[in-house]
Amino acid sequence: MSKERSRHADRKARRWRRWNRGDLAILLCGVLAFVLITFGAPLFLQAQLPAGRSGTVTAPTPSVINSGEAAPMAVMGPPEGRRSTPADSPAQQAAAPALPAAAQPVRIRYASAAFDVPVHALELDDSARASQTIVPPATKDGYWLTPFGTPGHGSANTTYVIGHSWEGAEAPFNHLSSAATVGDRFEVDTTTGTIAYEVASVTTYLKSNLKDSPIWDIVPNRLVLISCFTEDPWGKNVVVTASPVTG
Repeated sequence: MSKERSRHADRKARRWRRWNRGDLAILLCGVLAFVLITFGAPLFLQAQLPAGRSGTVTAPTPSVINSGEAAPMAVMGPPEGRRSTPADSPAQQAAAPALPAAAQPVRIRYASAAFDVPVHALELDDSARASQTIVPPATKDGYWLTPFGTPGHGSANTTYVIGHSWEGAEAPFNHLSSAATVGDRFEVDTTTGTIAYEVASVTTYLKSNLKDSPIWDIVPNRLVLISCFTEDPWGKNVVVTASPVTG
């Protein structure tokens, strides 16, 4: 009797060992699948996304501009490769005002905008040309960009005069943002005489977009004044374009 019980227990143990090995493999596969489904997929997806909340792509944070540094005046277009305006017809040339010979501008007098400034020549160094960024000296005067045009008879390009607007201080270029109006007239003194101009447009541009704007088209005897826009001096420029008075 005891032998039968012993043989029965031995058979039962062998059956348990056979069941345990087979089911253990199935159980392990099931556990592994559960772990992969529950934890593996989210971890994989997280690895593919930039850091951020709720799986969103976080845009780079703009760098903060130190208010103690001078803001770039403008981003300029290169002197080469710009668009040229059509040549004037003989009738238009005959109607053009008589102008003194093209020469360096030395002063601008714009009474209705309380704007009366001396103008100095500003050469553009290699750094300015490479970055296409103009930063004039930190004064309240105007600066003529020498690589471009000179005003007067024989002019071959637009004349550009730039200057700083000032926060918390009275400055002539501040008034271009608040007082310049289409139809205004002002005078430019050059080393050969005086030329009267009439304002054709007053426009604001994002500084980053200025280099691609039409103000850099080659237009002989056009005058362009550029400064920081006083309502957004770090982000925008105010641009005043003018042409010689015809009558």
